[in-house]
Amino acid sequence: MPEMETNERDSELFSPPSDVRGMIKLDRTAFKKTVSIPVLKVRKEVVDKLMRSLKRAALQRPGIKRVIEDPENEENRLIMLDPYKMLTHDSFEKAELSILKQLNVSPQISKYNLELTYANFKSEEILRAVLPEGQDVTSGFSRVGHIAHLNLRDHQLPFKHLIGQVMIDKNPGITSAVNKINNIDNTYRNFQMEVLSGEENMMTKVRENNYTYEFDFSKVYWNPRLSTEHSRITELLKPGDVLFDVFAGVGPFAIPVAKKNCTVFANDLNPESHKWLLHNCKLNKVDQKVKVFNLDGKDFLQGPVKEELMQQLGLSKERKHFVHIIMNLPARAIEFLSAFKSLLDGQPCSSERLPIVHCYSFSKDANPAEDVRLRAGAALGISLEACSSVHLVRNVAPNKEMLCITFQIPAAILYKNHTIHLENHEVPPLKRQRTDEAFLEEKTQIASKT
Repeated sequence: MPEMETNERDSELFSPPSDVRGMIKLDRTAFKKTVSIPVLKVRKEVVDKLMRSLKRAALQRPGIKRVIEDPENEENRLIMLDPYKMLTHDSFEKAELSILKQLNVSPQISKYNLELTYANFKSEEILRAVLPEGQDVTSGFSRVGHIAHLNLRDHQLPFKHLIGQVMIDKNPGITSAVNKINNIDNTYRNFQMEVLSGEENMMTKVRENNYTYEFDFSKVYWNPRLSTEHSRITELLKPGDVLFDVFAGVGPFAIPVAKKNCTVFANDLNPESHKWLLHNCKLNKVDQKVKVFNLDGKDFLQGPVKEELMQQLGLSKERKHFVHIIMNLPARAIEFLSAFKSLLDGQPCSSERLPIVHCYSFSKDANPAEDVRLRAGAALGISLEACSSVHLVRNVAPNKEMLCITFQIPAAILYKNHTIHLENHEVPPLKRQRTDEAFLEEKTQIASKT
């Protein structure tokens, strides 16, 4: 039997009852269903040895025991068999019949009425049975500590409380389900949310890349899908490097970098993010390595960053550390790049010690890498075509990508009264602009994981 056909039939047999369609308030008792399953009666002492030889024939259904007691004989056990593969005793393969004979087990197949309940169904199966037929089903979510963060579509909203409760029921450790009800606020990077089911407590604790973060999820920005990106950037910095994190949030870049014995200046405009950033620095024992600010991004760049850059770039040329500036505010970060124009006075430092910027942005363009390059270049007043690299972070939505453009700020931009010479401008220690083919390959890899 073709695999697809088998899966469809299996889905039909083990689907919830059809009369739960349209259910708004979760009634777990309505999910009871009895199905007829082929079973093999065996003596309990031979079960373990026999199961190793009946992997093909045995029922493979998560949440259902493959071996149960025989209600008619306590010395026997019933082995659940695949209802599509095992129709009669003739369904056993030659090797299987041989082991049955060796263990003196009759190949005669019996029927057993198996009662399925709400506990036996997966969240996706429950929602597929409840929601209008043919419409998208939400079975995924972002996990933030004990909170399941959903982003429901309009057609799912009438079922939102049921969906929330199912997510709590089917995911151990989840005690609250919330739905985003507006876009991220560009000022403080948080969003309004509705508690669909479970506890109202939004104070949570998460572990990411071996670091612990605590915060009020309703008041700050946190995205668990950026864990890989946090690691990628952290790995670029070496001990002794300097990091300016312009939109630091609760510290997912700043804290791991500080642990590498780097000097970190972390800023966030949101007072709640600032509070939890301070808290998390202490929690992870890096509070002596991170200077924390509560400023607008532009004020941070033109104040503390400018002052520290003047000092860092004026140090002995023998110091080989690099200065990195992270700007993770994808909706608006490119607008802040203009703050670098003529930021510093005096004589330019050597080109290899110029700050390296990692600026994030969204793009809906057909060529998102080129789109980000053009917009970032326009903000700076130069072309970044030959002196930048673009990394695809993740696919945010259909035809919407999140990207990171990395480049070294040219002295001609950073210093006042300096002539532009960009022909030989490099981006050490990073590779130059990746090819379109490499970018597309990376995009395909990310798409395959989502």
